[in-house]
Amino acid sequence: MSNAHIKKMFPGAVTSQGFFSYYNYMIQQKNAEHIFVIKGGPGVGKSTFMKKIAQSMLDRGYDIEFHCCSSDNGSIDGVVIPKLNIALLDGTAPHIVDPKNPGAVDEIINLGEYWDEAMLKRSRKQIIDCNAKVSGYFQRAYFGLKEANIALQEWRFNVSAYQDWSKINQMTLKIEREIFGISPKDLANERHLFAWAHTPQGKTQFIDSLLNDTDKLYVLEGQPGSGKSTFLSRIAERALTLNFNVEYYHNTLDPDRLDLIILPDLRIAFVINCEPYAYTPNFNGKIITLNFEESLNTSQLAKDYGDDIQDCKIRVNQHISRALGHSKKAKQTHDLMEQYYIPAMNFLEIESELNSVLKRILGYVEEQAVAVVTNSSSKV
Repeated sequence: MSNAHIKKMFPGAVTSQGFFSYYNYMIQQKNAEHIFVIKGGPGVGKSTFMKKIAQSMLDRGYDIEFHCCSSDNGSIDGVVIPKLNIALLDGTAPHIVDPKNPGAVDEIINLGEYWDEAMLKRSRKQIIDCNAKVSGYFQRAYFGLKEANIALQEWRFNVSAYQDWSKINQMTLKIEREIFGISPKDLANERHLFAWAHTPQGKTQFIDSLLNDTDKLYVLEGQPGSGKSTFLSRIAERALTLNFNVEYYHNTLDPDRLDLIILPDLRIAFVINCEPYAYTPNFNGKIITLNFEESLNTSQLAKDYGDDIQDCKIRVNQHISRALGHSKKAKQTHDLMEQYYIPAMNFLEIESELNSVLKRILGYVEEQAVAVVTNSSSKV
């Protein structure tokens, strides 16, 4: 049985700023061996195509990244095989991915070549109507998240005035001294993604899957406004300055803020456990809790603004729930639209295309093995 590991994250998210994409960080162009950009409509089999190839490589012992879809956490927007520097990406709206180095690195796989266009044209009106409804539901979800973010900003504003920021600064410096040793020689890389998403299935995260190569996890606790995201930003900035690689995982409500950072060179991660995105780790390494409430004047805060904070909390959860409801309706409508595409698809031809792509990926495996043998021989 293979010991290969799957990491799951979200390259894009439904946020208070609309659909927010970090698709350019799924795989770095400068390091990519090959990128397959898969085009085609709903229900043509893009996600299944990528999952089958991912499973074949998992069975061969290759670690895989599943870049999950924020519109349906059972679907994927991309697969990355880190060891081979190969990716398969969904190149359809809203996550438009166009080749940056066509032919040399990027290649389009158009599954639209395998549909019956005449059959689809007979459902033209229904498809257009479904698309319009899906767009409308997502726009309503964005409105809900905007209102949730406003309530959360008010919550943070109320809390921040009661925080002892000098103690937060002291804690930040203490942690920096603890974790940063000798800097790596190479220049640092940064990567930006999402650990959480607002999906039709609810608030969704796969954070545990991201921590497989981590030995130490700092869990940041404390209510909004107590300084957790600012702390993460400062640690990440310091790490980059010292040439450590940093993985940024942005907040799915407000992408300008952070929920999680991973420092892979140090095998250390920092994660926020806080409403409305509470996270309890299932982690085998060392867990260190940093409580931002300890330097907060909670008694005076409760006395002055307790009712306001409770109102903010209610509004945050209410509007997130409203947004999730619209995302669920969008998926239901999208599933209806797939019913027009599925009968029009030639899935035997798609399976043949899949096998062709898999054969080519395995060709890269053979090339990599030959390169390793050649390099070893040259050193003897």
